[in-house]
Amino acid sequence: MKLGLFTALLHEKKLEECFPLFRELGVEALEFSTGPLTPQHHIDMDALLENPSACEALQRTLKEQGFSISALNCAGNPVHPDPDIARVHHAFFEKTVRLAELLGVEVVICFSGCPGGAPGERTPNWICCPWPEEYLAMREYQWNDVLIPYWWDAAALAARHGVAKIALEMHPGFCVYNPETLLRLRAQTGDAVGANFDPSHLVWQGIDLYEAVLRLSGCIYHVHAKDTFVNHRVVRETGNIDAKHYDDPTARAWTFCTVGTGAGLDAWRRMMTALRYTGYDGAVSMEHEDMLMSRAEGLRKAAKFLGDVMIREPSEGMWWA
Repeated sequence: MKLGLFTALLHEKKLEECFPLFRELGVEALEFSTGPLTPQHHIDMDALLENPSACEALQRTLKEQGFSISALNCAGNPVHPDPDIARVHHAFFEKTVRLAELLGVEVVICFSGCPGGAPGERTPNWICCPWPEEYLAMREYQWNDVLIPYWWDAAALAARHGVAKIALEMHPGFCVYNPETLLRLRAQTGDAVGANFDPSHLVWQGIDLYEAVLRLSGCIYHVHAKDTFVNHRVVRETGNIDAKHYDDPTARAWTFCTVGTGAGLDAWRRMMTALRYTGYDGAVSMEHEDMLMSRAEGLRKAAKFLGDVMIREPSEGMWWA
C-alpha cells in the first residue's frame, strides 16, 4: 500500500509549495480534484486537455519529486434531476475521463449521484425507507430508469478512453451509500464500477469496516483515509441520522475527525488486514475534515497513525512452513 493524499485540502497553496509537506508526511501518491462539487485547485483540466505536452510535463514533475497520481476525483451528481445541473456534472465526468487517459491514470473517483423521485422533479430525493409504499416505487424509478442506464453508458465511455476503474464513493444522500447498493449497481453495469472505500461514511451508519471490505472483495479500486467520531450520547437520544450543520460537533450524532481519533485503532487495523486479504495494494489517500484540528496537525497525526496500521511490504507467504 502507498500513503496518499487528496490535495484539495491544501487548496490555497500552489502544488509545488506542497511538495515539502508531502515528503515530510511520507506521501507517495496524489489524488487530484477535477470538480464540480470540489473545485479544481492544483490542476487545470481544460488547459491540460488542450495541451498534451502539459500532461507530460506534470507527470515528469511529479516523478522527479517522487510522487504518482492515484486517482482523479470528479465529485458530482451527474444524474441530478435538474437537466442543466446534470449536463454540467456529466461534462466534468467526461473531461475527467479524457484527462485520465492522457495522464495514464486508471482510477476516476465519483459519487453515484441521486435523481429525483419521479420524472419532472427538480431536486434530488434520497429514499431511505420503504413505507409508505410510494417510496419503493420512487426508488425503483431512480435505479431502473436513471441510475443504471447512466452508469452503464458512463462505464462504456470510460472504457473507450482506457479507464477501467470507476470508483464510487459510498455516501449517504446518494443512491450508492453502502456495500449492498454498490454491489447492486456493479451487478447491473459491469466490473468497471467499483468502490472508493471511504470508511468515514460507513462508520456512522454502523457498518463494520472489516466486514465491508470483505464484502467488496475484488471491487475496491481506491481507499480514502478519513475517520468519524460517533457521539453516542446524542445517538442514544436522536439516532445516527443527523442533518444538523457540522458547525456544532457537540450537538451532532457524528462528526468527521482526524484519522485514528474516531473508529479506533482496532477498527483501522482490521480494515487494513481485510484490504490485504482481498488483494488491495493501492493508495490510502488522506482527507482532513476535522474542525478541531489544523490541517497540518491533522495530516501529521494521520500519517503517523497510518504508518503504524498500513501494510506496506509484500507478503512472504508461509515462510515458516
